[in-house]
Amino acid sequence: MTQIADVLPDVLPISREKAQTAADLVRGLDSPALEWLAGFMAGAAARGRSATPHTATPVAAAANTAVQQQLTIVYGSQTGNAKRVAEKLAAEVKSAGLPVRTVRADAYRTSELKKEKFLYLVISTHSEGDDVEPPDDSRGFYEFLMGKRAPQLPELSYSVLALGDSSYVDFCGIGRRIDERLAELGARRVLDRADADVDLDYVVTPWAETALQQARNLLAPQQQTAAPAPGAEVLTLRPTHSSWSRERPFLAEVLVNQRIVGSSSEKDVRHIELSLAGSGLHYQPGDALGVWPTQAPELVHRILALLQLDGSTPVTQGKETLPLTEWLTHRRELTLVTRPFVAALAERGGHEALKALLQPEKNAELAPLLNRQQLMDLLRAWPTAWDANALVTALRPLAPRMYSIASSQAQVDEEVHLTIALVQFEKDEETRWGASSHYLCSAQEGAQVPVFIEANERFRLPADGARDVIMVGPGTGVAPFRAFVQQRQSDGATGRNWLFFGNPHRHSDFLYQTEWLQAAKDGALTHLDVAFSRDQAEKVYVQQRLREQGAEVWQWLQGGAHFYVCGDAERMAGDVQRALADIAAEHGGKSPEDAAQWVKTLLLEGRYARDVY
Repeated sequence: MTQIADVLPDVLPISREKAQTAADLVRGLDSPALEWLAGFMAGAAARGRSATPHTATPVAAAANTAVQQQLTIVYGSQTGNAKRVAEKLAAEVKSAGLPVRTVRADAYRTSELKKEKFLYLVISTHSEGDDVEPPDDSRGFYEFLMGKRAPQLPELSYSVLALGDSSYVDFCGIGRRIDERLAELGARRVLDRADADVDLDYVVTPWAETALQQARNLLAPQQQTAAPAPGAEVLTLRPTHSSWSRERPFLAEVLVNQRIVGSSSEKDVRHIELSLAGSGLHYQPGDALGVWPTQAPELVHRILALLQLDGSTPVTQGKETLPLTEWLTHRRELTLVTRPFVAALAERGGHEALKALLQPEKNAELAPLLNRQQLMDLLRAWPTAWDANALVTALRPLAPRMYSIASSQAQVDEEVHLTIALVQFEKDEETRWGASSHYLCSAQEGAQVPVFIEANERFRLPADGARDVIMVGPGTGVAPFRAFVQQRQSDGATGRNWLFFGNPHRHSDFLYQTEWLQAAKDGALTHLDVAFSRDQAEKVYVQQRLREQGAEVWQWLQGGAHFYVCGDAERMAGDVQRALADIAAEHGGKSPEDAAQWVKTLLLEGRYARDVY
């Protein structure tokens, strides 16, 4: 057998013995295993760079000793978008031969901030109802920056890329506050903040191109016309089509589309199974499946009829020309209301009252319009003449929807399972629906759905299988915990599992009842606590069950258990967090202030993880 030492160059960064060990390690591994190992090694390298941030060797010629500083890219991500953008930008900077490091916000040492010379921040805004918060992985960084301990930063050059959703009132609120705070601390803004909606590329791509040029200007002015370092692969912000992704989704066949609630249920909840056969796609429990929906033909027809527009009218956007019907069916949001569309409607129609709602002091009045109205409501309430081009320009590009994956590949192999509640209601004698839930729940077996995997690193089972886990998942929020339990069973994890589940009625709304009862019988679930809110005179919710079991919940958490919540962000998530604080106060003897801080510490440690929407 050929030894690796026989084919190695004379100069190596490690010993030949270790190089041989590495070769032995990868021998016989398949592509998924190699990809995982590559990611593990890249993470180890990143940790090494973070631990010694000022030892980075410039990629330029050795004689160029002036390049001693580096670009630091800090990201905060709730769903993975900010991480993906930050990593792509870092790849561009590295390919240009410039020193760069990428750090997740919760891994960033805040003591280093006063030493930074050049910083880019890519951060999303996480909305809970009408309130906004930083992503869970950015709470510590955000609180430090906004607090009294934040240092003056006269030597720092920076820019902020804010990610958000314009259907919420405080669009990109966290990114805006960070941008303003850094300027307040004396830092120099080298590139104006960019606020990206869910259609990221429209804002991210031009910002990243300018950001790269600024990095060239500040880190290596003399290299502006130089080629990338020898051997460096030139990466772009656009997809390379080397794998299935958000930009290039896989067409997954629908295998099962099954209603899993009783006929008397007020909801229509589906268990959907999709085939990933031949895709090579892999996911972990806690990850999300991105789905590109198609707008319902009935809705497209209604909008065309209301606005008296011809669906065959060609419309050009950028370099693409399509019939109006095609734009509305596949390329534009038709159910959600966004602030930019409200602004366009007010301006085009001269609606002064609508313009007034867009003022910052009117956010409380604007919120119900964004949160509870659909596009048809606005078009009817504020009659306005539209032409095809103006309408397409004003509407937000269609964005994929993310769904918590309800299966473990350890058990379902080349499949992925979802738990989908159909959003559908009557208004003005018309049926209204959610775009993606209607699309998925209407999909017949054999249909093909465009999908991709979105990793969620902050919503992972503990690496130590002996750790206990507590899972709170009312309604369809139970989906990822089905994956968790499947995975723990397959891994032979010895830690205990405790599930809190809630829904209106036991007889009609107990999602996956047979599976949970079997898991409890088999020991895969140590405890199963349920709250069926409308089966008795007084409503009961999962947070009340948590309080009732507070003493044991406290014992589990004191013993190192991980706590997970999935589901409604507007009310449930906040109620559960308050219940946790109450448990710490009652059973841990903590003051209200200390109890709240204890909950924050759980979040920062990663032992309290949320997947809320």
